[in-house]
Amino acid sequence: MSRSARVERSTKESSVLVEVELDGTGVHSIDTGVPFFDHMLAQLSKHGGLDLTVRTRGDLDVDAHHTVEDTTLALGQAINEALGDRAGLRRYGDALVPLDEALVQAAVDLSGRPYLVHDEPDLVELIGTYDTSLTRHIWESLVATAQITLHVRVLSGRNAHHIVEAQFKSVARALRDAVAIDPRVVGVPSTKGTLTPPTS
Repeated sequence: MSRSARVERSTKESSVLVEVELDGTGVHSIDTGVPFFDHMLAQLSKHGGLDLTVRTRGDLDVDAHHTVEDTTLALGQAINEALGDRAGLRRYGDALVPLDEALVQAAVDLSGRPYLVHDEPDLVELIGTYDTSLTRHIWESLVATAQITLHVRVLSGRNAHHIVEAQFKSVARALRDAVAIDPRVVGVPSTKGTLTPPTS
């Protein structure tokens, strides 16, 4: 059974289309109008083994914030929908990824509970036109709609590009392990019997 989802999200600030296939090969087609963000989503796809299509048109005349935020909210929603009831999953994944002088550790729990711990040093304000303060907000937005717990720790690094890219690569590798099907898991990997939050 294909574990895929398509999400469209439109507001007065942006129009977003995201398609994701969890059991992919890292094929991607991404265009948000924010080149560095596109580059980072490509890392998430390639190293996470996710087939990913993203098309976003946002109010870049204001700044990139709404475009990045709304794209990530849609991406998280697509991942959540593609996971279904989360039966048979490994559930947990972690990775330690170096990129030259940068070293980043990420850990993921497909818990159904959104929670973020993010430890990153102060960085230069811009990488090209990308506002580096958006990186934490990307992870906040992802966990909110993907309904996951995520820890990201930058252990070393000097170059801002390397530090941000290593974060995306480490999250990708951790997510790849967490979403994998484990043949030893019967049903949902939780003593509660569910990994999805209650609906009101």
